[in-house]
Amino acid sequence: MKKTFELTHPKIKLARRVDAVKHEIKKYLKRERNKTLPAGADFWDFDCKFGNTEAEAQPVHVSQLNKLIDKTQQENLTSFYVEILAKEGHRQVRIAEDDAD
Repeated sequence: MKKTFELTHPKIKLARRVDAVKHEIKKYLKRERNKTLPAGADFWDFDCKFGNTEAEAQPVHVSQLNKLIDKTQQENLTSFYVEILAKEGHRQVRIAEDDAD
């Protein structure tokens, strides 16, 4: 998903547009996570970028998207750019360290 969301609408208030955008992103993530995983992959991971425009977009973690959208609402911006690309993820083994010793 590479999309510039417009927050201004003649009939819909800003708060409702923000909720609709959050819902659309959540729906996209759910749809991507339900796709069949490639062989050897453990989960779907996402490369995300967020910014006022496509040129200003910076990499962010998927969990930060809602907070950044709320921030644009507080700053009264009229639009923002979101890029979410699905990729296969592989779990990394963590070595347990004994802190009790």
